[in-house]
Amino acid sequence: MLILAIETSCDDTAAAIVRDGHDVLSSVATNQDEFHAKYGGIVPEIASRRHVALLSAAVEDALDRATLDFGDVDAIAVTSGPGLIGSLVVGVAAAKAYAFALHRPLYAVNHLHGHVFAPFLDRPEPPPFPFLTLLVSGGHSQIVAVESPTRMRILGRTHDDAAGEAYDKTARLLGLPYPGGPALDAMAQRGNAAAHAFPRHRPSGDSLHLSFSGLKTSVRYFLESDAGRDAKREDVAASFQAAVVDVLMARLRSAYERASYNAVTLSGGVAANSALQAAFRAWTEKHNIPAFIPPPKYCTDNAAMIAAAAYYQRDSVRADPLTLCADPNLAFELSAA
Repeated sequence: MLILAIETSCDDTAAAIVRDGHDVLSSVATNQDEFHAKYGGIVPEIASRRHVALLSAAVEDALDRATLDFGDVDAIAVTSGPGLIGSLVVGVAAAKAYAFALHRPLYAVNHLHGHVFAPFLDRPEPPPFPFLTLLVSGGHSQIVAVESPTRMRILGRTHDDAAGEAYDKTARLLGLPYPGGPALDAMAQRGNAAAHAFPRHRPSGDSLHLSFSGLKTSVRYFLESDAGRDAKREDVAASFQAAVVDVLMARLRSAYERASYNAVTLSGGVAANSALQAAFRAWTEKHNIPAFIPPPKYCTDNAAMIAAAAYYQRDSVRADPLTLCADPNLAFELSAA
């Protein structure tokens, strides 16, 4: 089954062709960093206008790289939410038009479900159900029990800033360019993670929820202090990163110990972070836990992961090309699950 997928939930314009939910024939993604860098963050109006300008070319490029024509495609998949409403509308409108014109089924995919299925891409054996996912990105940080392709439960989520958001805001405090997460990671690799004892959020009781706003504020106050003004920025970055990774891994370990899972996976843009990957691999290898991490190109927003989710969820996410609407607040749970 060949699925043409479109992803425009934020500022990456992406299209992909995927066979049977895992074999990526092509994956095209164009970021807009240069258009948003001077504002220090994503400007929704600019993002949606860039999608309009780039999406048709991205789809045609994906088809060309896969040496396919529109007629070879068996289905169309698109991110219908959550995300920026203007960006989502562009992708959904295009997908509806393709599905209607080609008389192909249309699948409306939750962006977060796409990240859950990213570890299925370009590998012969996918993660075995049930598995536990740590999904960390610029907009979301959550621990998910994935019982089947259509049954997923959020066990813990952030109360405030997502991990990626905390990275970007802290990077700005350190004077790093946008996007801040990768820049902070690179700086942290040159620093001493034990130089500064930034706080780790500890939830009450047996909660698996997360919080990073206090950590970000602690870094800000430290940088404004006399000691902070003289501190090496590399050490601050490394100490901040160590605190984030400690919190994420503590919650993941706790969640894993509470139930029986066949594997654990790491997904989302922050899954490409070097320190998080190192801690994740060290823990899973020590305890012989089957672990899956997507290649970096599938950690960030991409359309291949949307095609994978559509393939495995196709009976539950079939949509009408005439009535499908973008939903910026799309619920994580599948109503048809």
